[in-house]
Amino acid sequence: MYLADVAWPEAGERLDDASLALVPVGSTEQHGPHLPLATDHVIAQGLAHEAASRADVVCTPTVKIGVSPHHQQFPGTLSVDPPAFRDYMESLVESLAYQGLDRVVFVNAHGGNVDHLREVGRRVREDRTAYAIEWMWDESIPDLVDDLFEHNGPHGGPKETAMVMHLAERLVHEDRLAEARDGGVLDFDRTTGRQFGARTFYDAIDNSENGVFGDQTDATPEKGEELFEAATEQLVALCEWLADQPFESLMPKDRVDVTDRET
Repeated sequence: MYLADVAWPEAGERLDDASLALVPVGSTEQHGPHLPLATDHVIAQGLAHEAASRADVVCTPTVKIGVSPHHQQFPGTLSVDPPAFRDYMESLVESLAYQGLDRVVFVNAHGGNVDHLREVGRRVREDRTAYAIEWMWDESIPDLVDDLFEHNGPHGGPKETAMVMHLAERLVHEDRLAEARDGGVLDFDRTTGRQFGARTFYDAIDNSENGVFGDQTDATPEKGEELFEAATEQLVALCEWLADQPFESLMPKDRVDVTDRET
């Protein structure tokens, strides 16, 4: 159920039996000359809506602006300060818990959100409000991503391009794919932007003039559909697993009592 589409009586009936909510989280930030600023939240929303339908769980409206200061040099990028983002997401989880939804999956599609969402999950678990975890779509299917693309790239590359081609092809500037590849960085590996073991970059533009990496010309709608289906299956499986767990088993373990140790 997409929560925002129903009236409160229907919401109340549905929430009586529900314990799990999907919260799609993305960003509004540059993804090169070929992809829309909406890329991350288009992907997060598409996956969350589809998985919620298949798993019969609640899906909330999408959080469309995340933590993106590392893309700030490119026009159109929007960002919120990390503490404000964490507080907002924590408050949202608390509101869901008040409605009886004590398990939350952040369906995330933006790397800049990862650490902050995990911190929110730790906070709400520590105070026993809810169990909230961050799920990143491409990390659920790494082998498939590697198999489909020779030069993937961590941002604005062919995996994201293919996903947006599948979900919202009209937003992709397909005539700029070669421009994106040639104006960006084809290969991004452990040595990129590093000196003697230290990471020397802070922003995307420090490594890539157009902000993206990988070979965007390798993306197709068909590959996007394959990625979408595989990631959706993983998310549905996660929902089913999480719904089956006793709430107490998800909460922090008791402090170790040294007097209970065997001598």
